Amino acid sequence: MASQRTRQIVIVGGGYVGMYTALRLQKKLRGELRRGEVAVTVIDPQSYMTYQPFLPEAAAGNLEPRHVVAPLRKVLKHCRVVNGFVTQIDHASKRLTIRPAGASTAGVPERDIDYDMLVVALGSISRTLPIPGLADCGIGFKTVEEAIFLRNHVLHQLDIAASNPGDEDVRRRALTFVFVGAGFAGVEAMAELEDMARDACKWYPTIDAGEMRWMMVEATDRILPEVGPEMGRHTADALRRRGIEVKLETLLKSAENRHIVLSDGEEFDAGTLVWTAGVKPHPVVRESDLPLDGKGRIKTTAELTVDGLEHVYAAGDNAAVPDLTGKGDFTAPNAQHAVRQAKRLGDNIAADVRGKPRKPYRHAYVGSVASLGLHKGVANVYGVKLRGLPAWVMHRTYHLSRMPTVNRKFRITMDWTLALFFQREIVSLGELEWPRQEFELAAGRQRDT
Repeated sequence: MASQRTRQIVIVGGGYVGMYTALRLQKKLRGELRRGEVAVTVIDPQSYMTYQPFLPEAAAGNLEPRHVVAPLRKVLKHCRVVNGFVTQIDHASKRLTIRPAGASTAGVPERDIDYDMLVVALGSISRTLPIPGLADCGIGFKTVEEAIFLRNHVLHQLDIAASNPGDEDVRRRALTFVFVGAGFAGVEAMAELEDMARDACKWYPTIDAGEMRWMMVEATDRILPEVGPEMGRHTADALRRRGIEVKLETLLKSAENRHIVLSDGEEFDAGTLVWTAGVKPHPVVRESDLPLDGKGRIKTTAELTVDGLEHVYAAGDNAAVPDLTGKGDFTAPNAQHAVRQAKRLGDNIAADVRGKPRKPYRHAYVGSVASLGLHKGVANVYGVKLRGLPAWVMHRTYHLSRMPTVNRKFRITMDWTLALFFQREIVSLGELEWPRQEFELAAGRQRDT
């Protein structure tokens, strides 16, 4: 008797949805994986999953950056991990085209991967606007690389200001930090970095913390909409008491040569521009033959299958998942829904493999927690509103519980414990961006920086 062909389950994306779905499949299809009846492949450019809620603490030096990522190969022991970029999804042929890792440096050609069941978990990228200068001097805050860069960059701006005591223009520009977008990513990143920079100023005798200018620019009339109007107003007031400027109903018009122009007419130079004004589905989704809605998201059923297609699934930021709780038309693009959708998605795929009925995804949003720096935060959970230290403790406790693997939970706890006894480091390792600079200098080449 001919052996049965292995059913190929391919997961595109190794973020929340991708990794947690694969984890669920490892558990639910343990027997099938052991017998070789199914195989699970995860495709992602990175070899790790980033737990984004901890990025602000990593940027501020409260957590070691390596501790806020989960290595896919260690976590997904019974899955195949392929590092590369998916460049095309052709469901009509049940085939993916990928550009493997090393394609640009080692001449590795693109190749195709066939599948029987496909999970699209590409997530989202920053949604930018055609603002002059934004692409040249702005940076997002979605990856651990961006968090590390911003930590080094902010500390380097202090170095610049301290090294130019007689040039007020240079100092003013270096000590001006602008964040555009007042959602979770923008508010938490700015609050943590401001807290770190203020703390670092005591090691710079020529810089007074009051010289720094931190500004939040938001196009709407409120910040942190996820925690509700009352807590949003409290957050804005708390930031303003720290000397942070919060400009609501204001747009960034231009950032050419780091010269910031706002819609209210104000103009100034800034050494730092962080863009966190929303996200959009991964562009590969738009180039696929999958059904999309008006916002470029994959049309998805409540069972997390792609509308009208067999054995294709989607969840997370790149999917329009119906909200069965009645809170809205679709579930919000956040980590809380992504992790819970992944669990249901894994169960539904296992049900399809075994010929059993699927179940719909239903989850009422329980609320939000946000950190505003060391010992400061806001929370709105099950209608209970907290602020200050209790909210900060809840933020850390909740996200620690959601961090995958005992190994990472322990390492994060140790980072926090050590921080109780030792001051955080204020060393800028900006040279990490140009690791060959010293060698090129020795070889007689001069790099422009």
